[in-house]
Amino acid sequence: MRRFSRPRIVISKCIEFDHCRYDGSMIGSEFVRALKPHVDFIPVCAEVEIGLGIPRDSIRIVSRDGDLRLVQPATGLDVTAEMRSFTGRFLDSLSGIDGFILKYRSPSCGLKGIRVYQGLSKSAAVSKTAGFFGGPVSRAFSGLALEDEGRLRNFNIREHYLTKVYALAGFRAVEEEASISALIEFHTLNKLLLAAQSQKEARVLGNIVANRERLNFAGQSRLYREHLRMAFSRPMRPSAKANVLMHAFGYFSNELSAQEKAYFLQSLERYRKRKVPSTALVAVIQSWIARFGQDYLRCQTFFEPFPEDLRELCLDRQCEWAADDLFEPEERSG
Repeated sequence: MRRFSRPRIVISKCIEFDHCRYDGSMIGSEFVRALKPHVDFIPVCAEVEIGLGIPRDSIRIVSRDGDLRLVQPATGLDVTAEMRSFTGRFLDSLSGIDGFILKYRSPSCGLKGIRVYQGLSKSAAVSKTAGFFGGPVSRAFSGLALEDEGRLRNFNIREHYLTKVYALAGFRAVEEEASISALIEFHTLNKLLLAAQSQKEARVLGNIVANRERLNFAGQSRLYREHLRMAFSRPMRPSAKANVLMHAFGYFSNELSAQEKAYFLQSLERYRKRKVPSTALVAVIQSWIARFGQDYLRCQTFFEPFPEDLRELCLDRQCEWAADDLFEPEERSG
């Protein structure tokens, strides 16, 4: 069984940690509950941190003379400066972070699509933007695993989030060890996963490890980190996953019977036609890994990118090829 580095994730405190929403409630999340034994969470509620109570009147983003302000319509209180000051201090204090899970539909924590109003009175939204806390997070930590709890209801997005955050945590451990051998081992174990994520970035990362430019470790790891994040910038394409499965199949071409080969190839074609999930083919490959003692494939993170205990969170109760963006954020206080 693989040993995994524990990801460090900043999370909106109202999600499974505290009754600190504007109405004194807490958001339940099966995803976050399941993650708690496996990650180190850093809970934060930006609205409480700037002095807004629990419960509190809701806040909204208002456009005034071209400037966006964060205000409390019921009281007229403008907390723009306080929120910007806290956000800057808090984000500057962070180090060794692998991801964020923030409250969606929140004028403070929302990552995108938050309604902007013309004034304090009830009216239609005039535009959309990021929250006053979530926006700076997106800009300062764009390469990390960033999601809101609304989108994480989608099983495909969950799988990508977990794959990415564990890959980033694994590389953070390499940087902390600060050794070339650790970098080479990390790249070797992740070769198939990187190929499935992005063939282009996988080649670039291989060249960085080869270090033809004779960089010191700091320069080498900085460049590797940059392209690793680029490799995980989007979910894995089914066609790329199929190519990696075919590549893995090649390791057993001299060991299998004609019937076994035919079965796998037929199953792969059915996967390409979206008739079976990739997990069916992964299970077949894993059975061959055990049967033939294929140590190289056994160690590849492609077959176990995150702890097995979390696999149930990503079982496709909906289509593996579903669109990424299922939720349109709306205004809510965090």
